[in-house]
Amino acid sequence: MADSLYIANLEKESGKLVVTLGVMELLSRRIDHVGFFRPIIPGDGRNDNDIDLIKQRYNISLRFDEMAGVSHELARTMIAEGEELLLFREIVRKFSEVRKKCDFLLCEGPTIVGMSDAFDYDISIRIARELGTPTLHVVNGRDRTIEEIEENIGVAEKIYEQYQCPLLAIFVNRIDPALLAAAETEIRAHHRDKPYRLDFLPEMAGFSMPTMEEITQELGARHFSGPRSGMQRDVHAIKVAAMSPANYIDFLEEDDLVVTAGDRPDIIFATLGAIASRHYPSPAGLLLSGGMEPSPSMVKLLDGINGLAMPIYLMDGDTYSVARRAGEIRGTLRPHNEQKTNRALGVFESHVDTAGLEQQVIQTKSATMSPLMFEYSLFQRARSMRRHIVLPEGEEERILQAAEILRSREVVDLTLLGDAKIIRSRAASLGLKLQDVAIIDPRTSELREEFIESLYQARKHKGATRDYARDAINDVSYFGTLMVHTGRADGMVSGAIHTTQHTVRPAFQIIRTRPDVLVVSSVFFMCFETRVLVYGDCAVNPNPTSEELAEIAIRSAETAAMFDIEPVVAMLSYSSGDSGQGEDVDRVRQAVLLARQRRPELKIDGPIQYDAAIDHAVGSQKMPESEVAGRASVFIFPDLNTGNNTYKAVQRSSGAVAIGPILQGLNKPVNDLSRGCLVSDIVNTVAITAIQAQALVR
Repeated sequence: MADSLYIANLEKESGKLVVTLGVMELLSRRIDHVGFFRPIIPGDGRNDNDIDLIKQRYNISLRFDEMAGVSHELARTMIAEGEELLLFREIVRKFSEVRKKCDFLLCEGPTIVGMSDAFDYDISIRIARELGTPTLHVVNGRDRTIEEIEENIGVAEKIYEQYQCPLLAIFVNRIDPALLAAAETEIRAHHRDKPYRLDFLPEMAGFSMPTMEEITQELGARHFSGPRSGMQRDVHAIKVAAMSPANYIDFLEEDDLVVTAGDRPDIIFATLGAIASRHYPSPAGLLLSGGMEPSPSMVKLLDGINGLAMPIYLMDGDTYSVARRAGEIRGTLRPHNEQKTNRALGVFESHVDTAGLEQQVIQTKSATMSPLMFEYSLFQRARSMRRHIVLPEGEEERILQAAEILRSREVVDLTLLGDAKIIRSRAASLGLKLQDVAIIDPRTSELREEFIESLYQARKHKGATRDYARDAINDVSYFGTLMVHTGRADGMVSGAIHTTQHTVRPAFQIIRTRPDVLVVSSVFFMCFETRVLVYGDCAVNPNPTSEELAEIAIRSAETAAMFDIEPVVAMLSYSSGDSGQGEDVDRVRQAVLLARQRRPELKIDGPIQYDAAIDHAVGSQKMPESEVAGRASVFIFPDLNTGNNTYKAVQRSSGAVAIGPILQGLNKPVNDLSRGCLVSDIVNTVAITAIQAQALVR
């Protein structure tokens, strides 16, 4: 079952809020705790009409600050300063936090009207991609021909495809009612084979007209006479009354807002007369310009008229400026306008198969996982049971920067190894504080004698002497490994300036493998724009046997499941199914049989080529009966040469973020870094190591 849904648009004035309201109505009937979230809200972020409407109508218990992501002003500043990644990270954080408090979270994308040039026009869809939630898209059909509507649908399709964002449905909104039937028939015929559903909503007469309340609030007008509340009457037109009353009254129409100077009592009287007369239309209200109040006698007269139903407000500025400003205001759904809200729901429910939409929304679960969402989930899980991680390369600048991030975000407890003076000096030069980060120098530590004895006992059966142990303990990799071995740390991450061999050899010698593990192996988490895949083994075993390949597959599946990736395992080769023969293919085929014997419940297949494993169309052709083909999430390479080259080729050519190698099968977690790693790679690897350590405790 899906637990979230996103509503997006690319065009101004699409009427997205009508769709939001309709979807919220059907969700609230079935799900107990539905939440609402907007990633970017207008202005300075202090208020938002859409949040107020949904919160009030559906009695949502969330606070406003929980339902609001970032303000438009802050988002614009962050993008202008080149901090777009930080903007998306903050939106992902707030979205994820509020999603935990709901059974279902409906997210409405930012309002396109008023967005500055700092934003790309497709930012709403880019946000949807980062959140990884199924999306409903709203197309503006107002004043558009069928051809123009189809063109805009095509533009939206291409953008969703470009960002690999799951598109659940397209709503064509605000279509001319006279064009509705033809548009629905013709567009549906052209999009019959599309994977998304199509719905069509007509333009509602007068729906975009503002109410008296909206106009007076937007203008900041001052009340003078008549009712102050309940002004939900729609204003159909703005009329400037500058001529004589006898002429003006002939131009008066029902639901007009009349704008005139405050020193025109004749217009005021004529307007009141129209309200009282059954021969003339009734205006919605009067707006007196110039900042001039009518005379005291006029005030007294107005106060004495019983049942005066016409609101009269005052505004500074000349008549034509006031009228122009009033005419620019567009109506929208507001919390207190029950009549307009019910009209919107009525139109939505009469034109949309709500039962079908409800089932589609609830039954659709997105497989999308952006790198930012994966990173956030790592941090949240690491925080839930904080572990202690040792970083042997404490004098390296990237390690110091990563340590600052990890501590400030309270992901793990840390110990850095190295010369304390050098570490603190380099941290200071980088502007880092390293608060609460422990520093140990292996050459002077009080733990030296204990660790020398531990290393000697662990390796004496291999001919090691105490002198060997005394020399080895100066090596930060050995010292860090012994911290993990003796329980002073829960895991270790190294390799930013050391080779893989230098990092993992002490772990193999001291920590060793779990009793049920045949061979230690590794995986990379490959974070693409919309999903995370697992690649193994790309770092440890050069030419694994069938038994070792089966072991690598089983452990890689366990690692995937540990990080909420459903393990669907593809055992890769240069041929698929029964099409190939030879020693290399047979080795993979035998590995599949062994893995199935040991883990009958595991979804695993092979030999299979990479394209058949990842692409559903190719997989259905080459291995139509396979439950893995086209659906794989875990890819097991037949040897180290293939795996290492493939992960690097994919990383460099696609821009995927590669996290790893993550070692699997050790008694306690030790993980290696690439010497070209970025600070973010270090941060993510430490979080993964902490989660591995948590799993050993449970």
